[in-house]
Amino acid sequence: MTRRIAIITDEPGWHGAQLKRALRKAGYESLYVSLTDCSFDINSGRNAVTLPGFENSLPDGVFVRGVPGGSLEEVIFYLDILHALRELGVCVYNDARSIERTVDKAMTSFLLHQAGIATPTSWVVAGIEAAKKIVRRELATNHQLVYKPLFGSQGKGLKLIGSLADLESAEEARGIYYLQRFIKTGQQNATDWRVFVINGKAVTAMQRTGTGWITNVAHGASCQPALLTPELSQLAESAVAVLDMHYAGVDLLRDEQGQYWVIEVNSIPAWKGLQTVCELDVSELLIKDFLAHCTQQIRMEAGG
Repeated sequence: MTRRIAIITDEPGWHGAQLKRALRKAGYESLYVSLTDCSFDINSGRNAVTLPGFENSLPDGVFVRGVPGGSLEEVIFYLDILHALRELGVCVYNDARSIERTVDKAMTSFLLHQAGIATPTSWVVAGIEAAKKIVRRELATNHQLVYKPLFGSQGKGLKLIGSLADLESAEEARGIYYLQRFIKTGQQNATDWRVFVINGKAVTAMQRTGTGWITNVAHGASCQPALLTPELSQLAESAVAVLDMHYAGVDLLRDEQGQYWVIEVNSIPAWKGLQTVCELDVSELLIKDFLAHCTQQIRMEAGG
């Protein structure tokens, strides 16, 4: 019987092609599946979750490469599909619980802080007046802030807040303001580290240098190989353990005093930029770990 994997994505691109290649090499067939095309069929005698291309049987595993945006109802529905697949015994990598903890920056910051992991002081408030109060107080003590959309990635919507006017022009707030104290690095062009963690272990890292204060590759940052020091590894691995994830991309900044801070933890990280400066085949490492989890899940379901 052909072993079949669903790659959850709306835009396969380079990452989808790399995952397909690695799965094919491991002897698995794979199909791209959009969550927008999935559904529940709860009253039928078949599986209650329907995925295009898997109408007769559930996939042997699900690799989540993207979750579409949309209304609150749509996003909850997409995550419900992933939750349900896990309940049906399918290995979902990363699963909906991991995605929920990290796509929401408020919960990520809360969990990291509660675990004692170095992460910048942050506030999440409803309404611009509450946000202005925080900005006034922070600016009075010479602290700039970074506004981030609560749900966002690749540096979209980020804004450095040095005045109330900056806050008022922030986009995509939708009434909720996530504000994080700006970490001064002592450099004109910001530099950070992306550490890639698989199965609890930091496997590789890169250093990113932006043309301003934003270091995302999508904004034109350059990538260089980075030494995976014990300090970087330990901090990244601890952050991923707290959030209980199969794999992740952890972003860290080093301040003027030399201390590292966890800025973000990504449950659906890109690795195209990382692969350009890394000798390891990241896609093959991911698929090897993913298939190991799939095998473990099957054994658990069989009672072995």
